Amino acid sequence: MKQVDLINKISELEREIAVLPEGSISRKCIKGKDYYYHRINRNGKRTETYIKFEDVSELEDEINKRKRLEKTLKELTKALEIEESNNVEVEDDKKFNTIVRFGKSLASQIAPVSTYKSRFIIDKLRDYIHGVNQDKVFILYGLRRTGKTTMIRQVVSELTTREFNRTAFIQITTKDTLSDLDHDIRLLERMGFKNVFIDEVTLMDGFIEGAAIFSDVYASSGMKIVLSGTDSLGFAITQEEQLYDRAIVLHTTYIPYYEFEEVLGIKGIDEYIRFGGTMSISGRDYNGESIFGNSKNTKQYIDSAIAKNIQHSLSLYEYGGHFRELESVHERGELTNVINRVIEDINHKFTRNVIERTFKSNDLGITSNNLLKDGIVLSKKIDVDEVNSKIKTMLDILNKEEQKALVDDSILLQIKEYLVLLDLINEIDLEYLPDIKKSSKINVIAQPGLRYSQASVIVNNMLKDDKFKALSASERKYILDRLLSEIKGRMMEEMVLLETKLLRSDKRVFKLQFAVGEFDMVVADEESLEVSIYEIKYSKNVVKEQYRHLIDKNKCELTTHRYGTITNKCVIYRGDNTEVDGIKYLNVEEYLKGLKTYL
Repeated sequence: MKQVDLINKISELEREIAVLPEGSISRKCIKGKDYYYHRINRNGKRTETYIKFEDVSELEDEINKRKRLEKTLKELTKALEIEESNNVEVEDDKKFNTIVRFGKSLASQIAPVSTYKSRFIIDKLRDYIHGVNQDKVFILYGLRRTGKTTMIRQVVSELTTREFNRTAFIQITTKDTLSDLDHDIRLLERMGFKNVFIDEVTLMDGFIEGAAIFSDVYASSGMKIVLSGTDSLGFAITQEEQLYDRAIVLHTTYIPYYEFEEVLGIKGIDEYIRFGGTMSISGRDYNGESIFGNSKNTKQYIDSAIAKNIQHSLSLYEYGGHFRELESVHERGELTNVINRVIEDINHKFTRNVIERTFKSNDLGITSNNLLKDGIVLSKKIDVDEVNSKIKTMLDILNKEEQKALVDDSILLQIKEYLVLLDLINEIDLEYLPDIKKSSKINVIAQPGLRYSQASVIVNNMLKDDKFKALSASERKYILDRLLSEIKGRMMEEMVLLETKLLRSDKRVFKLQFAVGEFDMVVADEESLEVSIYEIKYSKNVVKEQYRHLIDKNKCELTTHRYGTITNKCVIYRGDNTEVDGIKYLNVEEYLKGLKTYL
């Protein structure tokens, strides 16, 4: 029997078996009288239902018929597996225009992931592959090293032999065209393949304009099509246009702390600050193998994974108007400069002042101010201008007089829109009291490791500075510790705000600014009118100064009047859980892992 006939016959048998009764008939003699029961064993439990004597014969015939059909189904399934294996082996690879893997070559490709833990979001991909056909494609996208290809390999490795033999993986390269891919999928369809995973599909010329073919031609005819790649912007545009309402989308860029710890086995907020944002244990995409990272890796990652992501979509998308004024920045090669400027800025502001001002490291400036409080003048310890100049060069940053492209507010707004689509940034509300009419946004970088890598560039350049080298070991350590502690503290605050906002969708999460002082985080329930207020401190010690704002009577009264009753006052820090003066001290790792319960 031909492969296609086997598939059709199996489908018919499966439908017929589904409506026939399972189990067996049992007979019990009670007080000399026979009683008949329909016995079913399911999930380790036995059920028995009484049946009338006149119904026994018909039920017995149907049960026996089911058993015969199940035996036939088992034989046909075995024959299909052999037929599919034979067909896969004899197919001529030269018939394919792209790189297509199946059978033994696919088995070799997925073998290394057998010991990997799965990302928590993998179930959405599993549901698509194993669920009913929805005439939709599945889009899996995110920045580099966030687990896309690993998830695909893991899902493929879980397939039954029959399903595996009907699965193919296509690797797209820049030389491939939509016509090449269309030819190969048609060939796979004729060979009986049902699951097709296409990696880096956005590298292909014509993808954005021709993406509808995957849903309209192949998914609608019963194939499961999974599209993956790092060009998130290209996918976002496609989802809004060619694949509108015809795609299931899964973003991989954002990796919360609890997942980072459980999947990679790396524990501690400091490790998350350093490496968070990739599913790479070494964080090598931007932090290298050294203790303070690698400035070259930092620049390369921002350039290739983010700036070039936008530039690639711009160059492939034939309707330039979609990118409007941004095209001039792209053509002059200055997009990396703008993105680095925004990431380095303490408030991540998308304003012309951030781009046009003469570059001075914000992190270095804040550390200088903090050290001054301790009686240390940083400019006497290092050549500040020289260090700033080297940081500027390593991060590919340009001052206004060096920029060839005009970067105005409209261009910055477009860049912000694209970075949001890339899941690189997220907005946190900033509200004010008593001035309730005033409000603004804080732009939070969603990949902490990327932000920390810029701090590593500062440290590397300070270590090379001649004046700094001349300091005593204790002075050098003190200054570096103050620098890194300040940076980590601000990053930890941003991470707690972001993860709370994303995982506590049932609440309003924002930062609250007063005329003097602030609450680092407010979590408000608008239904119950109950409020929790937080301070977030990069410290392992309990100090009364840390919660002075939380016990400020005026601030609490203003908050209660505006948002509701304050039910919790907490300090999130790096020490152990405890309580002091009615203030709950929460360990930051335990707090972040606890957010998982709100999924």
